[in-house]
Amino acid sequence: MHRLLNYMFIFPLLITLAVAQQQPAAPHAAAKAAVSTNLPSEETVNAFLHQWFGYDSSLTWKIVSIKPSEIEGLSEVNAMLSGAQGQQALKLYVTPDGKHAVNGEIMPFGAHPFAVAQKELERGVNGPSHGPADAPVTVVDFSDLQCPHCKDAHPALEKLMSEDKNVRVVFQSFPLPMHDWAAKGAAYADCVSRSSNDAFWKFIQSVYTAQTDITAANADEKLTALADSAGVKGADIAACAAKPETTSRVEKSEALGKAVDVNSTPTLFVNGRKLPGVSYEVLQKLVDFAAKENTQAKK
Repeated sequence: MHRLLNYMFIFPLLITLAVAQQQPAAPHAAAKAAVSTNLPSEETVNAFLHQWFGYDSSLTWKIVSIKPSEIEGLSEVNAMLSGAQGQQALKLYVTPDGKHAVNGEIMPFGAHPFAVAQKELERGVNGPSHGPADAPVTVVDFSDLQCPHCKDAHPALEKLMSEDKNVRVVFQSFPLPMHDWAAKGAAYADCVSRSSNDAFWKFIQSVYTAQTDITAANADEKLTALADSAGVKGADIAACAAKPETTSRVEKSEALGKAVDVNSTPTLFVNGRKLPGVSYEVLQKLVDFAAKENTQAKK
């Protein structure tokens, strides 16, 4: 599906970039307010997606959000595509005239492009961690325990934690709304982490292993048993998971993810550098590079 999207949106992307370069400099306050309210309607977005993807009856989509973009003058549309190859987040930036859309991520720019996200994460992380607090590199993992891609990406993080002692790995829950037991899994994980950090890492690994056997109907039973097997009292964890305080903690983690533009899982940040789930080899190179940059910045 990635290749499909790349081919389908390359021409609108080029057209839109050309149009954007011709836009006038920052509008005055009144113009900004007008632009922010000029969002495409849900009906228009659905019609657009139907024209692009309606030829394939196996593809479905869900509009996640339509909102003003952080990029002045553009609207941001987030949708989730589902098909035989799995799920894929789709992000569009729509021009004010509603005639063009950019597909993909808008990259931060400048000499230190990842600094803003890094500071946001440093202020907001509330998840369990592994590794020294003063490590030169922090990897933040926004994951959904029901997400099969998160399950596939987790071994790379486990290997990183076992082999590199100079990295701090932080887990942040980001349950996706289309997953029917993900929020409950995040609540159990939060409670396990507050009971025992060591048990937490055993717990999420066991949840990923049992992922296909867990359903919305049996989630409490399965997650309670997995908490027991991780070394904490499952009944206490189940009671904790049902508390409003735990829901608030999970929501805080989700809000942090949204603040740094997370819209799919897994999404990793290496010292503020955003990337989708990657292989261990690529992750290790990024960690080595970030550590080197950190050392040079302190000289």
